[in-house]
Amino acid sequence: MLKAKTALVTGSTSGIGLGIALALARQGANIVLNGFGDVEAPKAQVAALGVKVGYHGADMSKPADIAAMMDYAAREFGGVDVLVNNAGIQHVAPVEEFPAEKWDAIIAINLSSAFHTTRLAIPGMKAKNWGRVINVASTHGLVASAQKSAYVASKHGIVGFTKAVALETATTGVTVNAICPGWVLTPLVQKQIDDRAGREGISVDKAKNDLLGEKQPSLQFTTPEQLGELAVFLCSAAADNVRGVAWNMDGGWAAQ
Repeated sequence: MLKAKTALVTGSTSGIGLGIALALARQGANIVLNGFGDVEAPKAQVAALGVKVGYHGADMSKPADIAAMMDYAAREFGGVDVLVNNAGIQHVAPVEEFPAEKWDAIIAINLSSAFHTTRLAIPGMKAKNWGRVINVASTHGLVASAQKSAYVASKHGIVGFTKAVALETATTGVTVNAICPGWVLTPLVQKQIDDRAGREGISVDKAKNDLLGEKQPSLQFTTPEQLGELAVFLCSAAADNVRGVAWNMDGGWAAQ
């Protein structure tokens, strides 16, 4: 379905980003990975699917790095057909104790980076009259939780940004949508579970069940593979007129 197209996925060396990258690669898309940590293992996973794979280590808080990454994709892959804005960080604290530098970093990586990648990708997509921008928001882009002011603000922002750019591209072959996962067992969420277990003096399993029980009625984590298949759908012809949605995959969280 995506043969000869290129997908750039930010924050894709693990977790949700890697799950989406692998799902798109299975459809024939060449992949540009981005992120920190181990790079060779995810590159090998993607390459094993028979597609071309590249990597750029752009720091998503730095506009100049983002521009260099988009230049790399244009030079090495002929541009970006599918842009998945997934990079994200989290910090948990009451607003009066929230470090200002953490606020700035979360807004930069979770929200502003998507603006910078999108503004650079849209002209090429419009020229081809085909493109997909998929912003990985969160159920926290639809509802809030205490002690996550920056994350909730950034994810509500990405949902609003998605709607605005979807309207700007509504008469073109470019669609812009957001995916809103609930709890997904990523390294980021595992850290919250481990911190909770330590703080409350309970087992990791109990901390995991308590976390799900508070928010996610299904009591099941959403998986990166499921989110990847949703991204594949949004890239398909069936989704040509899906524009500006915030599609939650959250086990019933936002239905409450």
